[in-house]
Amino acid sequence: MKFGTKAIHAGVKPDPSTGAIMTPIYQTSTYVQKSPGDHLGYEYSRAHNPTRTALQDSLAALENGKHGLCFSSGLGAIDAVIKLLSPGDEVISTNDLYGGSYRIFTKIFTKYGIKFHFVSMDDPASIEPYINERTRLIWTETPTNPMMNIIDVEAIAKIAKKHHVMLGVDNTFATPYLQNPLDFGADLVMHSVTKYLGGHSDVVMGALIVNDDELAERLAFIQNSCGAIPGPQDCFLVLRGIKTLHLRMERHCQNGKTIAAYLRTHPKVEKVFWPGFEDHPNHAIAKKQMRDFGGMISFTLKDNRIEDATTVLENLHYFALAESLGGVESLCGHPATMTHASIPKEDREKIGLSDSLIRLSVGVEDAEDLKEDLARAMDKI
Repeated sequence: MKFGTKAIHAGVKPDPSTGAIMTPIYQTSTYVQKSPGDHLGYEYSRAHNPTRTALQDSLAALENGKHGLCFSSGLGAIDAVIKLLSPGDEVISTNDLYGGSYRIFTKIFTKYGIKFHFVSMDDPASIEPYINERTRLIWTETPTNPMMNIIDVEAIAKIAKKHHVMLGVDNTFATPYLQNPLDFGADLVMHSVTKYLGGHSDVVMGALIVNDDELAERLAFIQNSCGAIPGPQDCFLVLRGIKTLHLRMERHCQNGKTIAAYLRTHPKVEKVFWPGFEDHPNHAIAKKQMRDFGGMISFTLKDNRIEDATTVLENLHYFALAESLGGVESLCGHPATMTHASIPKEDREKIGLSDSLIRLSVGVEDAEDLKEDLARAMDKI
């Protein structure tokens, strides 16, 4: 089954009682049993809900995985992954990652005796010196947020397997339309479903997709026991959003290419970070493991003045100044003071996240309007 067909049909079946083509919203907390323990697979909606089941099956199919699990947010999904670990365990994470991931690692789980190493993963060999008998997880993003670094999933998966370490990949920026980390050897894939999978800026949700039955069982136990589950209305909205994922991603990629090329020639722009450029670090890896290069772009301004970045952001119109990404509408943000404010300034600057860095989530509007919007805002500095 090709991706576009999967997006519309995978995991979704007509309602057996009515024939409804859309999965119903099973807005219920509990399910009647004929006798104690005699039920149809559903007992209580924290554990299972038919609308959520359809979504989990759909997400698993999109990632070429076997098991999908949905959570109340992307961080809820990450929380479940780290709860697989025990005090004294260690995690190796990319040093360029979403600020919320950094925050939950350093401000929540370090208190429970889990140690995190933040390292550059541009060269997979740089990971091995940090691996020891206590290492349990390698955590990465590709493309990374916000510097758009590309990490070789297949190479890191080989290292992880060599040392019997689990590999988790945050695939939010790429989506399953552009890459499937499980195919390259990852053990689990995480999505902030809030972003491209939902696609309409009206849902907060996270997901994990795995192939291993035992790992899926452990995660499902955490999902049920800790209760960070999404409601059926949100699951319905994501099921609806997924039906156009392939169409939206095609346009995101087209517009991303147009806007990246425009910014690169702008006299007030210092540097543009977009993996589709041939001179982008690890472009060859991106070309190998991705089907296109996406609609996420970061760029810096000349003189690196935070005041100039603020001026641009305040004067954009079609690019709405807001956190999040991946919706049909274009968004802009200032990572240093918004999504990545929890990361210390010196650590941000080590990875190139400067005060003038602006992150764009390029939507599906007309690209010419987006270019004009950027031009008008740039004229203000």
